[in-house]
Formats: sequence, C-alpha cells, structure tokens
Amino acid sequence: MSDIWPTELRVSKDRHRLTVAFNDGTSFDLSAEMLRVLSPSAEVQGHGPGQGLTVPGKRNVSIISMTPTGNYAVRIGFDDGHDTGIFTWNYLRELGIDGETLFAAYEQDLAEKGMTRDKAEKPR
Repeated sequence: MSDIWPTELRVSKDRHRLTVAFNDGTSFDLSAEMLRVLSPSAEVQGHGPGQGLTVPGKRNVSIISMTPTGNYAVRIGFDDGHDTGIFTWNYLRELGIDGETLFAAYEQDLAEKGMTRDKAEKPR
C-alpha cells in the first residue's frame, strides 16, 4: 500500500473537474477530459505495451460517478458511458504532477492521427 493517499476527492459543480488533496498537503485540480482520455482502463491503455488508443472528442465529458475500490483506488464513471478505469491513488498523483506533459502528448497524438478534442469518433 502507498504512503500517499487522498484526504479529499471533490467533483466540481459542473462535473468537469476533480480536485484531489493528498495527506502530504499536495492538491491537484484534474480535468474530466484528461481523466477520461488518460484512463488506466484496458479500453484506453490496451492489454500490453503499444496497444493504447487515442480517444478523441472528449473536451466536454463530465464525471457522473466515483466508486471506491478497496483502499487504493476509485472507479470514475463518465457521461459517455466509460466507467472501467480504476484510478489508483498513485496514478491520480502522477496525473497531478505530470498531467500537463501527458496531456500535451495526447494532443500531439490527436494531431498526428487527424483527430480533435471536439469531434467524437472511434478511438485509434
């Protein structure tokens, strides 16, 4: 088990942001879009190296549910029906620390594949 765990998980009123505060005093504001497109689910990450998919058209996705998973994670459900991502405390922290870099890489992948954050289409 990790030495770091959240002391608060708060979804914004518009359901487009998640604030995560950790026991070490750090706090991160994560967008629903980033959480959705970087979901740790097999649907997004694949079942092995190099099998991940780029998911377009999620700029306005909302968080509709959060379900605790043991003492180590939370399952986040989104209004597009995706709810298989189990976000560990360590992964949420990683997204807080490295999210800008990871999201920039996602945007680059979108551009390289001719996709956008606004047009929903099949992930590839």
